[in-house]
Order: sequence, then structure tokens, then C-alpha cells
Amino acid sequence: MSRRGLLAGAGAATVTVLGAGGAAAAVPETTGFGPVTVRPGDFRYDNLLRGNNFRYVGRPEEIRVVGSTDQVVRAVSDAVRSGRRIAVRSGGHCFENFTADPAVRVLLDLSPMDEVGYDADRRAFAVQPGATLGHVYRTLFKGWGVTIPGGGCPEVGAGGHIAGGGYGPLSRRYGSVVDHLYGVEVVVVDRDGTARTVVATREPDDPHRDLWWAHTGGGGGNFGVVTRYWLRSPRVAGADPAQLLPASPQRMLQHVVFWSWEHMTEQALTGLLRNFGTWHERNSAPGSPYAGLYGILQPSHRAGGTVMLVAQIDADLPNADSMVTDFLAAVTAGTDLTPALDIPRTMPWLHRMTWPGTGEPGDVLNRRYKIKAAYLRRGFTDSQLAAVYRNLTNSTGGPGAGMLLVGYGGQVREVAPGATAIAQRDAVMKAVYQTIWADEADDAANLAWVRGFYRDVYAETGGVPVPGEVNDGSYINYPDADLADPAWNTSGVSAHRLYYKDNYPRLQRVKARWDPRNVFRHALAIEPPQAG
Repeated sequence: MSRRGLLAGAGAATVTVLGAGGAAAAVPETTGFGPVTVRPGDFRYDNLLRGNNFRYVGRPEEIRVVGSTDQVVRAVSDAVRSGRRIAVRSGGHCFENFTADPAVRVLLDLSPMDEVGYDADRRAFAVQPGATLGHVYRTLFKGWGVTIPGGGCPEVGAGGHIAGGGYGPLSRRYGSVVDHLYGVEVVVVDRDGTARTVVATREPDDPHRDLWWAHTGGGGGNFGVVTRYWLRSPRVAGADPAQLLPASPQRMLQHVVFWSWEHMTEQALTGLLRNFGTWHERNSAPGSPYAGLYGILQPSHRAGGTVMLVAQIDADLPNADSMVTDFLAAVTAGTDLTPALDIPRTMPWLHRMTWPGTGEPGDVLNRRYKIKAAYLRRGFTDSQLAAVYRNLTNSTGGPGAGMLLVGYGGQVREVAPGATAIAQRDAVMKAVYQTIWADEADDAANLAWVRGFYRDVYAETGGVPVPGEVNDGSYINYPDADLADPAWNTSGVSAHRLYYKDNYPRLQRVKARWDPRNVFRHALAIEPPQAG
């Protein structure tokens, strides 16, 4: 873990990091990095162009690699003054081309801004946007024994993950990560083109509170450049850092079951999917005894060979073993399936959450992908289940194609839809449709497969998950530009409504106040409200 001091924002003069021997120590507010400007012709340029999805490669005039908030202000000022389009990258895991758009002339790389520490003045943990989730988990665990309910992929950057309303294996137990967001430091651009830093918190009397609210699920790249997050759970008191965020589990019980497609019938797969949905309908209320259990059902395309079911739980919760056993029995009931592999395992929690590559879409060779998503308020309908089987067994899907049903709900549902920018508060699952491949020559076939799959599942609502009794729109951290394309969205419901529902007009008002020049934009960006 880095021992450089965290660059504190206004009002945060003392920051605690781990010192020698694990002792907490105050450190100076210094940085050892940047800014660095990399332009075409520099041997570093091509190496810094790509994010995680190799389908997209931009060609900006410069890549500005920054190490402090002041450097961000100067970089944004330079871009605005010269009239150049700017995009911001922290971890680089955006599923679309938001940072690789050909119109982007300045790419702002925040990855060196990766400090994690405790801000005693704000009684909150400060996290810079370039910190990966794995780094956040390790630092919070080593220093204070606490954690946040973030994602299961340790290489994702905190910058985009938090702003988009991140979730993960602990969200059913502790809510979305933004339910623990106390404040943000954001570089914004005023109407006259001046770039400046604003700190916004959830305090009811904070005049900038709307800017904080917009970052509780409004998505990155919409309002400014986040240079720091502060995290503290609601309704906690005192100044002991170890009491200000959820306690980290010590051990994780994980049970993984694989079935082979060789013996998978339509009745069996449909039974698994239906049972998984029914279990989440019945066990996803706030305070449910099963809120600590996180499940994933991942059927690959038949060409991929397997169907996988995963259950994860804090191994030290009361009745953890029996809850996992009951869950597996409920999901497999009536399917008459024999596992090809059945792997129960208890391991240190931190090992599972920080193991390199966990949750990555493919390995170093398979870095081209298209992912589409949806929220579910209840299990799939019969016609949707038929569409799932039809597309997972057709002749056009490849070995990297498939879908996931991911458990959600629990404490997420305790928060009102308007309290944060996340509107889908009564959802119980997320559905993910994906295809992953290696060669550019296979782009068209893979895109056609996943787009056709998604449109088939949502055929009754214009090819997209229009909010209703079953579907509930989509998740902005899994951005999908097809939702804004009338060729793929024939529902008459805009992409913005699918992502933000009734919270969208408020997000537009925040946009008008804090980004009046529309400096920060992308293919699915919040749009300023129309005049008149």
C-alpha cells in the first residue's frame, strides 16, 4: 500500500495513513507525481490509449496524467480555454467508448490519484478516484477492519464505480456503496469557463448538497471531475474510524456448482432461472435473514459448455452454512441435475475480494466485449425464460457468450428512490447479457448475437427493459449506447428514463447548475433541460 499522503480537500488538513509497522500516522499533504503530458509520438502514447475494452481506441491530442486536485483544475482549465473536448478516466473499465470517443481531444488520466486514508476533520474515509477497489478494500481492512459494499472486481477504479451507484457481494447486507457516501470533491466549470473545486456533502444544510446527490448514482463524466470521495455510513456517531463504516467480514464461505450443458435440458435451465428469481422475490426485504447471502447464476451459451451457480456469505454469520445449503436446494429444486463440479470453500474474505483479475471480463487476450444489462423487480416471465433458452442454444453464440443473474435487494431496498440518484430501489436482481472475444474480425458476429438476445428477452417492451411489474430499466455503470439508438430501442422510452426513471429531471437541474457549458458529456450523458 502506498504511504504517500492523501491530497486532502478544503477543510481536511490532517489525513491518516498506515505508517511503519501498521501504526497510524499523520503525513504532509504532498504528491510525488505529475502532471505528465503525453502526445502522439511519445513512446508512452499507444500504451496509455486503451481502457479495459480493447474495442475502443481513441486518438486524443494529449493524455494528461495527473496526481493532484490542483493538476486536475489546470488540465480542465487548459481544455476549456482551448475549446477542446475532455474526457476523464480513472480505472478504465467503461463498457462503452466514453473516454475513447473520436471527438475527445484531451484524455485526463486520474490513475495516479490513488490514495485511501482517514480524514479526521470530516470523520470520514477519503478515497481518490484512481484507487482500485482492491486497493480500497486492502487499505480499509489493514488499517481499520472496515469495508464498503463495492464491486467484486478488484481492478475497477473507484472514480466511476462510486458515482454510478456501485454494488457488490455485500450490498444485500449493507446497501449500495453510495448509501455510505458522505461527500465529494469535484472540479466543475462555471458559465464563464472558470474551473474550480467544490466540496459537496450530504449534510442537510450544505448549499452544494445537490452536487453530492447527483454523484449517488448519476454516473461519472456528467457534472465535473471527482477528485475525492468521503465515505461514512449514515447514522453513525463518534470519531473512532473503526466504527464509521461496516465491519469487514473475516472469512467468506463460497459454494460453486457447475453443470455441463451436455445434460442441460430446457426444462432444467428454465427451472434454475425461475427458482433463482423466486428465491430473490421471497428473500430480498430489508432485514431479511438471508440479506447477507449473495448469489450469481451464470449460464454460458451452449458453446461455452457450463452453467454456474455461486453462493457467497460471511462465514461467521449465524447459520451461514445452513443458509447456503437452503439457497442451493431452493435454486435446484425440481431440476434433477447432477453437478459436474461441486466446490464448497471457506477462505479469508480479503483474498477473494482482491485476487487479481476477479470478475474481469476475459483474460489478457480476451479484451473485446459488449455487455447489456437490466434490473428485475421479480423473476423472468415465461416468455422471457423461453427467449433466454432460445438464445443460449442457438448456432450464433460463441464460447464467451452468456448471461448472469445477480442477486440484489436486501438493504438496498431500505432507501427511498429519490434519496439518492439510484431510482431502482425495489429491484431484487440484475441481469447481465454479455459476449467476450479476442479478435476484431469477430466483432460483428458477437455484437449481433448479444443485441439479438437482449431484444428477444424484452420483445414485449420495445427491445429494452421498460420499468413495469417485472423489468425496471438498467444500470448506468453497465452503460449500453444501444439504449439511445432507435434501431435497438423501439419502446418510446428514452435511455435516460431507463437509467434514472423519475430522478432524471432532477439530474438535469443539477447538470444545468454545475455544468452550464456542458463540458462533461458522452453518448449517454445527462442532458441540460430544454429552455422554455
